Amino acid sequence: MVRKSISATDQTRLRIEKMEADREERRRRQEAMRIERAAEEKRNVAQVNPGDVDFIGLVRQWREEHSGLARSHTEGSGGLSEDKICVCVRKRPLNEKERKKRDHDAVTCLHPTATVHSAKLRVDGISKYLDHHSFRFDHAFDEETTTEEVYRCTAKPLVDWVCGGRGARATVFAYGQTGSGKTYTMGRIQQMVADTLFGDEGCSLENATCSIAIFEIYGGRIQDLLNNRNRLKVLEDGKGEVIISGLEEFEATNPKQFLAMIEKGHTNRTTHATEANDVSSRSHAICQILFRDKNNGKLKGKLSLVDLAGSERGNDTKSHNRQRRTESAEINTSLLALKECIRAIDGKSQHVPYRQSKLTLILKDCFVSRNAKTAMIATLSPGSSSSDHTLNTLRYADRIKENVVGDDFGKETCPKKSPMNRGQTNKSPLKNVSNNPPPTKANDRFDEYDELDQILDGDDDNDGNDTDDEAYRREEFSETVQNLYEEQERLLNLHMNIIHENAELLMEENKLLSSVQGDDYDVDEYAMRLSEIVDRKTEMVENLRERLLSFQGQLKKEEELSKKHSH
Repeated sequence: MVRKSISATDQTRLRIEKMEADREERRRRQEAMRIERAAEEKRNVAQVNPGDVDFIGLVRQWREEHSGLARSHTEGSGGLSEDKICVCVRKRPLNEKERKKRDHDAVTCLHPTATVHSAKLRVDGISKYLDHHSFRFDHAFDEETTTEEVYRCTAKPLVDWVCGGRGARATVFAYGQTGSGKTYTMGRIQQMVADTLFGDEGCSLENATCSIAIFEIYGGRIQDLLNNRNRLKVLEDGKGEVIISGLEEFEATNPKQFLAMIEKGHTNRTTHATEANDVSSRSHAICQILFRDKNNGKLKGKLSLVDLAGSERGNDTKSHNRQRRTESAEINTSLLALKECIRAIDGKSQHVPYRQSKLTLILKDCFVSRNAKTAMIATLSPGSSSSDHTLNTLRYADRIKENVVGDDFGKETCPKKSPMNRGQTNKSPLKNVSNNPPPTKANDRFDEYDELDQILDGDDDNDGNDTDDEAYRREEFSETVQNLYEEQERLLNLHMNIIHENAELLMEENKLLSSVQGDDYDVDEYAMRLSEIVDRKTEMVENLRERLLSFQGQLKKEEELSKKHSH
């Protein structure tokens, strides 16, 4: 039998045909993948979760693998039954602005754990993977959880505690990035407090009145939001009790009255546009509900509902004007002081550093009283573009109680001294994603640290990335901002006093002129008194000029330090 040999031409033709067949198969698969990807994108849009299809798929697969780890909020969830502090997080749904930016949902709350899925690209610029940062809290509420459930687990036990007749103090804080839902959550909680206090059950305190006071701390100033935004002063008496001089309390006898005052205070609150939000709360708003004895006015209980100002990272303040910069620095300083005070009472420390800011000084009795309990609600923005902000919020809340995530979500491999150890970080467990992380640049790790601590807190170890000079500049900037506010306060007080005294002198000048219009007057007395008035006015002008020059010096110093900090 004669075997037919295949010529070189035929071999080449066969190879070409095979290549064409492989190309057609590849094109077919690519077209099928394109159709499937388009269909997946439509499904994501229908589920109100637009964005990168690949990252959304990775997040979805992670959730499917870990969904069985979620627990109910009544199942050994901790909270305020015995602890003095309850720390929880609440995630809001994606909003219209985030959907227009095609942000995908990058946060998962499986009680009691909150996880941020940071979208990453490898060094090839194509391969995608996720970094998962998990934190454990007393409660983790997802976007499906109602505010009623949040209230039941956090604020309701505090209302019952205050109404227990033991002279209790309770505080509820709402903290988070601007636009994350703090004010919405606190507003709904205030409505539910009204329903609880004036509902069928009501407050169990007998022979007591319920009054309300609302004020804000803005730029180092304290303003009464229920009394024409009048300026207030914080004083301490001989017994160490903190008194807010001039603060008006208004009695509420029904929920309608209560909520009307809440709405008035909310309307008068200071807001400004920031890098992250067009309407951002730039002040700490404090609503105090006080229960006093009808006979002697003695305080029998106090509930403070604190809507904290929206936090910002240092990078988001670089393009601000001076007022926004100093606002942000003051906000961050008070938030750091608040964190240290809450940590101190949770750790049963003998020293509570409540004098570090006006916010913590005003809330002194909530920190030092033995009958005090606190709840912190950290609100989270789910959008992928807000992942850095969300991580900072979670790290802040996590450091309050120094919780540690269990084995179910992976162990932290970083050294204990690293700030990254506050939360648990692990790479995506998906099989189609390599476990080898991309090379990390030296400044990448620095960018992931808590911005509050970067700017204002020198206690944490920055893992060698922060030089002594940088730490000194941040401390100097913080001190300069504080001095600027103090100098501004002194200038405004002096200016106001001079205006009042000038008004009194003007009235005296009018009387003096009237006295010399008649026939019987003493010209020597007139000249002597007018000379005294002129000398006093000259002295006041010189004092005001000196104070103004000092204030302008602080403004110049802040401007120079801000430019150095931005570079």
